[in-house]
Amino acid sequence: MLTQIGSLLIDTLGMLLVYVLMLRFHMQWLRAPFRNPVGEFIAALTNWAVLPARRIIPGLLGLDIATLLLAWLAQALVMALLMTLRGYDFGGAPGIAFVVLALMSALELLAVSIKLLIGAAIVQALLSLIAPHSVLAPVLDALTRPFYRPFRRFIPPIGAFDLSPLFLVLAAQIALIMLGELRGLVASPF
Repeated sequence: MLTQIGSLLIDTLGMLLVYVLMLRFHMQWLRAPFRNPVGEFIAALTNWAVLPARRIIPGLLGLDIATLLLAWLAQALVMALLMTLRGYDFGGAPGIAFVVLALMSALELLAVSIKLLIGAAIVQALLSLIAPHSVLAPVLDALTRPFYRPFRRFIPPIGAFDLSPLFLVLAAQIALIMLGELRGLVASPF
């Protein structure tokens, strides 16, 4: 029972941190505006770690490497703690375990990025019907526009409805399935 409670707390709090850090990374990468409630919330939750890390880790090609590295470290820590709670012993082959954990964390960050894209596309599609001039509209547009572009070239709007979010979510779900297979291959030593 205590193991389940510990796993729940580690997974929930750790993944909240990972999702918020990855959302911050994507908002900066895609130049989403931060002067809105979502941007201010993300900055308030992550500034304690990101600002000191940026002093040490510089950006690269316009990417916030410090935030990405913090998300990767948080993901690796969550996975290591969960594995330890489930009884995995890292003492047998620590080098291999570290490499597999590092790869699994990177693949999990990719999955988190895809899930954030799916969430942004769904929320944007709903808000476009309910409240098209919402304060979140510019953020969601910045997060999804580059990913809609390939679909909008080939799929014209039908009436007033843009079907590109549907095809984006479908493609993202397929990518998650393929990523799940890859994660299974990487995790096979465990």
